Amino acid sequence: MKKVFLWWLIAGSKGGENRGRIIVELNKRPYNANKLAEKLSLDYKTIRHHMDVLKENNLVESTGEKYGALYFLSGEMEKNYSVFLTIWEEFKEE
Repeated sequence: MKKVFLWWLIAGSKGGENRGRIIVELNKRPYNANKLAEKLSLDYKTIRHHMDVLKENNLVESTGEKYGALYFLSGEMEKNYSVFLTIWEEFKEE
Protein backbone atom coordinates (compact mmCIF):
# COMPACT_ATOMS: atom_id res chain seq x y z
CA MET A 1 0.00 0.00 0.00
CA LYS A 2 1.43 3.34 -0.99
CA LYS A 3 1.59 6.18 1.50
CA VAL A 4 0.44 8.62 -1.18
CA PHE A 5 -2.73 6.55 -1.65
CA LEU A 6 -3.54 6.73 2.07
CA TRP A 7 -2.87 10.48 2.03
CA TRP A 8 -5.40 10.90 -0.76
CA LEU A 9 -8.01 8.66 0.88
CA ILE A 10 -7.74 10.33 4.30
CA ALA A 11 -6.45 13.87 3.82
CA GLY A 12 -7.07 14.61 0.17
CA SER A 13 -10.65 13.61 -0.50
CA LYS A 14 -14.08 14.58 0.73
CA GLY A 15 -15.07 12.41 3.67
CA GLY A 16 -11.49 11.55 4.54
CA GLU A 17 -11.84 12.60 8.15
CA ASN A 18 -14.78 10.25 8.67
CA ARG A 19 -12.89 7.41 6.98
CA GLY A 20 -9.96 8.06 9.31
CA ARG A 21 -12.23 7.96 12.35
CA ILE A 22 -13.70 4.67 11.13
CA ILE A 23 -10.26 3.13 10.65
CA VAL A 24 -9.23 4.17 14.18
CA GLU A 25 -12.33 2.51 15.67
CA LEU A 26 -12.00 -0.65 13.59
CA ASN A 27 -8.42 -1.01 14.77
CA LYS A 28 -9.80 -1.38 18.31
CA ARG A 29 -12.42 -4.00 17.43
CA PRO A 30 -14.86 -5.06 14.69
CA TYR A 31 -18.17 -3.21 14.43
CA ASN A 32 -21.36 -3.43 12.43
CA ALA A 33 -22.42 -0.25 10.61
CA ASN A 34 -25.17 0.58 13.11
CA LYS A 35 -22.91 0.41 16.17
CA LEU A 36 -20.20 2.36 14.34
CA ALA A 37 -22.74 5.06 13.44
CA GLU A 38 -23.71 5.34 17.11
CA LYS A 39 -20.10 5.37 18.28
CA LEU A 40 -19.07 8.11 15.83
CA SER A 41 -22.35 10.06 15.92
CA LEU A 42 -22.79 9.70 12.16
CA ASP A 43 -25.78 8.73 10.05
CA TYR A 44 -26.06 5.02 9.24
CA LYS A 45 -26.07 5.75 5.48
CA THR A 46 -22.92 7.85 5.85
CA ILE A 47 -21.16 4.95 7.57
CA ARG A 48 -22.33 2.53 4.86
CA HIS A 49 -21.00 4.85 2.15
CA HIS A 50 -17.58 5.11 3.79
CA MET A 51 -17.47 1.37 4.44
CA ASP A 52 -18.12 0.79 0.73
CA VAL A 53 -15.25 3.16 -0.17
CA LEU A 54 -12.92 1.47 2.32
CA LYS A 55 -13.91 -2.02 1.10
CA GLU A 56 -13.42 -1.05 -2.56
CA ASN A 57 -9.91 0.10 -1.66
CA ASN A 58 -9.11 -3.06 0.35
CA LEU A 59 -8.74 -1.27 3.68
CA VAL A 60 -11.59 -3.09 5.41
CA GLU A 61 -13.29 -6.45 5.06
CA SER A 62 -16.64 -7.68 6.26
CA THR A 63 -18.31 -10.88 7.29
CA GLY A 64 -22.03 -11.50 7.34
CA GLU A 65 -24.91 -10.00 5.40
CA LYS A 66 -26.19 -6.43 5.06
CA TYR A 67 -27.41 -5.00 8.40
CA GLY A 68 -25.57 -7.54 10.52
CA ALA A 69 -22.31 -7.39 8.56
CA LEU A 70 -19.31 -7.05 10.84
CA TYR A 71 -16.48 -4.84 9.55
CA PHE A 72 -12.81 -5.12 10.44
CA LEU A 73 -9.47 -3.91 9.09
CA SER A 74 -8.01 -5.88 6.20
CA GLY A 75 -4.65 -7.59 6.63
CA GLU A 76 -3.13 -4.98 4.32
CA MET A 77 -4.45 -2.14 6.48
CA GLU A 78 -3.24 -3.84 9.65
CA LYS A 79 0.25 -4.10 8.14
CA ASN A 80 0.18 -0.41 7.23
CA TYR A 81 -1.56 0.93 10.32
CA SER A 82 1.56 2.78 11.50
CA VAL A 83 1.69 4.58 8.13
CA PHE A 84 -1.97 5.50 8.55
CA LEU A 85 -1.32 6.82 12.08
CA THR A 86 1.45 9.10 10.81
CA ILE A 87 -0.92 10.53 8.19
CA TRP A 88 -3.79 10.74 10.67
CA GLU A 89 -1.74 12.67 13.24
CA GLU A 90 -0.53 15.15 10.61
CA PHE A 91 -4.06 15.52 9.22
CA LYS A 92 -5.54 16.24 12.66
CA GLU A 93 -2.93 18.96 13.29
CA GLU A 94 -4.02 20.93 10.21
